[in-house]
Amino acid sequence: MKTTKTIFQQKKIQWSLVALFSALAISPIQTYAQTTVATPKTTAIGTSSIWGNVDGLAIEGLVQGPSAAVSDLQVACVFEYTEGDIFISPPALPAALNGLVHLDEALHGTLTAIRKTGKFKGHALETVLLTPAQHGTLASKKLLLIGLGKREDFNAGLMKDVGSVAMREALRLGVRNFSFASDLKDAGVDSPTALVAENVVLGSIDAYRTQKWLGEKKLDHTPVLSKITLLAGPAFFETAGEGIKKAISSLHN
Repeated sequence: MKTTKTIFQQKKIQWSLVALFSALAISPIQTYAQTTVATPKTTAIGTSSIWGNVDGLAIEGLVQGPSAAVSDLQVACVFEYTEGDIFISPPALPAALNGLVHLDEALHGTLTAIRKTGKFKGHALETVLLTPAQHGTLASKKLLLIGLGKREDFNAGLMKDVGSVAMREALRLGVRNFSFASDLKDAGVDSPTALVAENVVLGSIDAYRTQKWLGEKKLDHTPVLSKITLLAGPAFFETAGEGIKKAISSLHN
């Protein structure tokens, strides 16, 4: 049974809270809403979706890093080297989420070595193909590096040309599928995810259609490629998907 003293103490606390909320001109519900921070939506690693098809070519999105994605050819993009660039967090993504760090680890430091020594300079649209002899180093059979130039000069429009180069190399190698990682955020560039994905698809399909035309004219082989997979981090899967779907829609018009 509550005593008079206990009831008075409870009411005193209630009056104090009412006075506090009145002085701040807010309600207890408003206070809670203002102090609650929304948790960014993430997608589980391994999640995939076929966002659409263009000319019989499936375009897939996959939450996975370039070292772990399984394909005939893995494409990864890198800027011109600066000391420790992919390992400095920020601006690079933390190591646990950084696809370039995982790729470097899978190659036993070769990704850093080939860039640091200048054997691959990373100039815009420069390419080098790696075919690791050691089984299991990468999930993919081959690795194509494409240069992005200086990070301070980056523009999302470059990714159309990057997508075109990736497609031409994939077609030249005669692969049936390839996966593509832009690796921009891994390298510390806060790029527009949807626009980058859209441009990669637009550039890729442009090159694919050119090769199909050459095949029809009996000027080169007809593509055997059946699928492109665009990789994305857990926090960027849906956003990248919007860009991919926008590109597919425009290519059907």
